[in-house]
Amino acid sequence: MSQLPLDLPHRPALDREAFFVSASNAAALTMVEAWRDWPGGKLALTGAGGSGKTHLAHVWAAGAGAVVVDAVDLPQSDLPALAEIGAVAVEDVDHIADLPTPREAEAALFHLHNMLSGAGGKLLVTGKGAPARWRIATADLASRLHAAGLATLGAPDDALIHAVIVKIASDRQLDLDPRLPPFLALRLDRSLASIAGALAELDRQALAVQRRITVPFARQVLGL
Repeated sequence: MSQLPLDLPHRPALDREAFFVSASNAAALTMVEAWRDWPGGKLALTGAGGSGKTHLAHVWAAGAGAVVVDAVDLPQSDLPALAEIGAVAVEDVDHIADLPTPREAEAALFHLHNMLSGAGGKLLVTGKGAPARWRIATADLASRLHAAGLATLGAPDDALIHAVIVKIASDRQLDLDPRLPPFLALRLDRSLASIAGALAELDRQALAVQRRITVPFARQVLGL
């Protein structure tokens, strides 16, 4: 008898040990880890959705004693308290323009930037594409973001795709056929976000029918 799948939360591993280094992300990792030498004390970390920005932001936060916040939460945040920490990562800055009150989020980021800069702190911002494309309406904030160093996570290569499949399976505690990671790496869309979605669907379907995730099962579920 099949069971209803439960969409149980899973906690992805976001430490340095779980960050697989490949040709597509090595340069960005080097820049992030050189945070003491960032020009102006700030860096923009960019890349496509699911490329590893959040993971790398947490790697930096662990090494720099920083805190990670989302841009959408800045207007309600205690900015002086954040600045006092001395190192802050602000995620999804490129989404500010899509918020109901983008000006409030921009004002909060502008003030946080200035407080950190004045105290010699560090600021990491993340988003898709270069800061010049982030549709920031506040000119002074836009110019400050444009002046940040730029670290870009490239398109994932074969080694990274395989490692991400294994990592997500481990995060979700999936029982994968060992032949499955290379099979999926050759057939899934070369987007880490798509890979995560495919594994989530395999997880859901396998729970529903109490099946191990094998190559034939993946063919059936994902239409590969």
